[in-house]
Amino acid sequence: MPDEDLTQISLDKFRVGITGLKAAIEELKSWRGRPEEEIAQALLARVKSSNYIPASAQEEYKRAFWREFKKALGEKVEEERSGLSIKILGPGCPACERLEQTVMAVLAELGLPAEVEHVRDMKEITALGVFGTPALLINDDVKAVGQLPNWESLKKWLREAGASPS
Repeated sequence: MPDEDLTQISLDKFRVGITGLKAAIEELKSWRGRPEEEIAQALLARVKSSNYIPASAQEEYKRAFWREFKKALGEKVEEERSGLSIKILGPGCPACERLEQTVMAVLAELGLPAEVEHVRDMKEITALGVFGTPALLINDDVKAVGQLPNWESLKKWLREAGASPS
């Protein structure tokens, strides 16, 4: 299955890969304005056949699918998150890869657990309101765009974000 058909969604403390969600969202974009429950249920029905979704977790999955649907429509969405969330934005150029490696090294030095995601899709990057790479988001706050922050700045930002309640 092609990688571009895999969408990472947040479920409580975990990230889960779902296949077919992007296609299902595209199919249902015309449903904009319908009740949340109706859209979430339709998304669940469309992706269930190609993904394992335990019956006990269907409500949680539907909430996650609803968030992805709203994001696809360009609406602001509050992510469910516990802990530190870091996004490296960039197409995979050497500077973006170096930023990811440096962030991981600083996290290891500080002993901070974090969810680190490297967003390579330029449509997703611009949807986040960022128009230069490499870029760094910590708990959805843009910390750097078009530059590699130095080690000390990274330590300061991560320490501050790791200490604040999420």
